[in-house]
Amino acid sequence: MSRRNHWICMMCSNEPERLPSNLTLEEVLQWAQSFENLMATKNGPIVYAAYLKMEHSDENIKFWMACETYKKIASRWSRSFMAKKLYKTYIQPQSPREVNIDSSTRETIIRNIQEPTQTCFEEAQKIVYMHMAMDSYPRFLKSEMYQKLLKTIQSNNSLF
Repeated sequence: MSRRNHWICMMCSNEPERLPSNLTLEEVLQWAQSFENLMATKNGPIVYAAYLKMEHSDENIKFWMACETYKKIASRWSRSFMAKKLYKTYIQPQSPREVNIDSSTRETIIRNIQEPTQTCFEEAQKIVYMHMAMDSYPRFLKSEMYQKLLKTIQSNNSLF
């Protein structure tokens, strides 16, 4: 388990004192306003990833985050290496963490990774983002995890 997800699991185990000190009620409430707000905050993607991991469906957020990292790669060699890794992990049919994208997008990626650019996964990333926004994000907001986090933060705020 990554260190950044450790506090989330501790929170889910009724240890609210383990919440990061920089997590605010304002931020947690912002997450409910839109998926874009959730993904734009510092802790939102981390909490959302932990939720998806608990649901055994974290391949979408991992792919999305990997694409964000991939887009920042300047070295051609590193980009080529990472493009192949992303393909084998998330795009290739029957891959360990295959994401749900249409066949034409998959075929475009296969062509593009021969000479990978910073945008060769962009369409797949948009599709995965849409899947998360329309499918798992509404479930996240209704989840026990989010509701418990919200109550804990509200309780901590009322003490001050």
